[in-house]
Amino acid sequence: MSLSLNVHAIQAIYRFEMARWFRTLAQSVISPVLSTSLYFVVFGSAIGSRMASIDGVSYGAFIVPGLVMLSLLSESISNASFGIYMPKWAGTIYELLSAPVSWVETVIGYVGAATTKSVLLGLLILATARLFVPFEIAHPVWMLAFLVLTAVTFSLFGFLIGIWADDFQKLQIVPSLIVTPLTFLGGSFYSISMLPPIWQKITLFNPVVYLVSGFRWSFYGVSDVAVGISFAATLGFMALCLAAVWWVFRTGYRIKV
Repeated sequence: MSLSLNVHAIQAIYRFEMARWFRTLAQSVISPVLSTSLYFVVFGSAIGSRMASIDGVSYGAFIVPGLVMLSLLSESISNASFGIYMPKWAGTIYELLSAPVSWVETVIGYVGAATTKSVLLGLLILATARLFVPFEIAHPVWMLAFLVLTAVTFSLFGFLIGIWADDFQKLQIVPSLIVTPLTFLGGSFYSISMLPPIWQKITLFNPVVYLVSGFRWSFYGVSDVAVGISFAATLGFMALCLAAVWWVFRTGYRIKV
């Protein structure tokens, strides 16, 4: 049996989410860009100019991929989780569940919009970084691939958080207490080769290491982890998120109750 998608439903969800994003540009775009710009000023220009290069890359340029990933992960989770939580909070989720819209179409609409927002924000931060730090992108196609794949993966993860959360406070627990610390400890501001051997091994259990390492390789051709492993780890996490989303809609966990 061929798979046919309700394109109109997908477009309706997607356009609604994008319209909401444009209504809150100050919070959704300007705020994260300004926050990241402060990192470039402090770490890239002020501190970076006094630090030695890492793997032949100036410190200011070295942290660019990590800072982009820091914003990308948090914004992907935030956009997707808030997008699906609001219909739950307002009660309009039941209209969506009773409509002739499959779970695949629902996920494509919400996650697609969250991914678009995050990718646009990531590209905007990259453009802003050029104002503070000179850098080159050695593999632009791979850079876009890692950018989009990471945005999709963590938008799916954020979608799950939005379904799990039953109040606004819980929407911030996982990003604030888990994802952000893992990003800071995942080689965003340093190479894990600078750590003692025992901590290098421990750090490899941090999934963010593979994201940052692969993304940094696309810029400078240097990485802490082989790019193939980074790519496979990202695909594996995305597969886990997809499986979890399928289970949620199959069982109705925190959606139908």
